This record gives sequence, C-alpha cells and structure tokens, in this order.
Amino acid sequence: MTKKLEPGPWAVDETLTGPQTDAPGAIEPPKAASETTKATKETPKPGETNIEPLYDFEGLMTDFPTAKDLEKFVFDQTGIVLNLKGRSNKFKYQKAMDVLNGKEPEEYLLGNENPYLDKNDLIPIDDLKKLPARPAAVVGEQCVASFISKTFQHPDQEWAAQGQKCEVVFRKYINNVITYEIIGPISTRAVGTRVNKFGKEVPEKYVWVDPRTGEQVIRKENGSYTPVGTRLRAKMQAAKINKSDYWSVWIDREFVISDGTNAIDNPWGSQL
Repeated sequence: MTKKLEPGPWAVDETLTGPQTDAPGAIEPPKAASETTKATKETPKPGETNIEPLYDFEGLMTDFPTAKDLEKFVFDQTGIVLNLKGRSNKFKYQKAMDVLNGKEPEEYLLGNENPYLDKNDLIPIDDLKKLPARPAAVVGEQCVASFISKTFQHPDQEWAAQGQKCEVVFRKYINNVITYEIIGPISTRAVGTRVNKFGKEVPEKYVWVDPRTGEQVIRKENGSYTPVGTRLRAKMQAAKINKSDYWSVWIDREFVISDGTNAIDNPWGSQL
C-alpha cells in the first residue's frame, strides 16, 4: 500500500495562486482584445501627452480683449511680465497661451514694469545729473591724505536755511594738488501740484536736490589756489584743533615718501 505524502512547508497550493506563468517555458494566456485596445489608447507615444492644455486660444481672446488685460492675467498666473502691446493678435495670444501652459518666453518678450502700474498715475522724477570727469592733474597720482568734513552748509539755499549740512571730501595728492568733492546727501523735492484720479493733490513732479560736484581742484601743483579753494582753506583754518587747525592737521598734511626700508630701525636706509 502506497502512503500519500503530505505537502511540505515550501509547497505551493495551485488552487490559491493559479498556474505559474513566469516559470521557464510557461506560456502566458492571451489578453482580451478589449484590454489590448485600452492599453494602446492610454499609453502616449514618446513626446505626446494626453493632458489637455490649461488655457485655450479662444478663451483668452474672449476673456482678455486687450493686450493690457492679457498681460495682467499672465502676470497674475505666472509672475512673468510680457511685452505684448502692438503685436498681432494671433502672435500675442499664442505667446500668452504658451507661457500660461508652462513654456518659457523668449527674452525679447519680457517686460520690466508691473502691468498694473499706470504711468499716468506715477509722479515723474528728473534724472540725476552726470558728474564731470576727474581733473587731469590727479589722474594716476597717489592720494597721500583725505579728510571728510560734515560742517559745511548745504549749497542749496532752501536746505541751507533749514540747517542742512553737506559732506565734503578733501584729498591731497603726491604732486601737491589738493581737491574737494561734495558727495551728498542726495534727496528729492516736490515741485507743483496736481489732482490725481482719486481726487487727491499730489506733486506734479520731483526734482533731485543733488549737491554733488565731482572732484575739483582747489590748489594746483604750483601752490596757487582757486577762488573756492581760498574760501575752503579759510573755513578749515578757522576750525581749531589743539594748537593748530583742521587745514594743517587733516588736509594739507606733511608726508614722507618711503623707500621700502624700516625708517624707525634704520633712519639712514642703506647708506651707512
């Protein structure tokens, strides 16, 4: 009599798992035609997508009839400023739709101003003045001393009447030339008034209160002074420090040209 063997711990119950199709030589049963067709439709080809575009050409034209409206909408959705004014309708709506659907815009289409800003509401401001070039007498020369004074009254009469001071830099060069330069402060002043679209009075424009002079010579190489140089020297000589004055201590300072040796340890240099 043959004894029937009980299944071991590693035996597989085919009633639970079904036939093993992944074993070597196993044949996978064919899929139903409907499943094959469904898989083909759902799997996009390389470079294609089944996702519908977020925005539509006609929808943009209907909802945003002007370039300004279109620029505002693109800015709201993407934070990108486009320059679409004056371009053909087909071009500007196509480009807007491309950006809204995630495409990077060309550089020439990018703007730099918030589309919500209306230039008619902005208060104009004049350009800053262009400073003159440095004097030829100091170009390439070594500056041996410099001093900043904040005690001079502001050149602007209105600001001077209010007690405003300006900042002046004095520089002495190795060729004995001394210069001055007013470097600030710079601010704006409202000029005129007008009523804006909200019925409020606002300045007509702003102008710069700009005292900057650029670097100017006040003492030449031969030791002669310009008229403004004479006045500035007198002003700084009147300001006393210990037993001397500001001009002698801080501006027209004596200087020694070093030959690279240690003058403290050997004041005679290489000569013994």
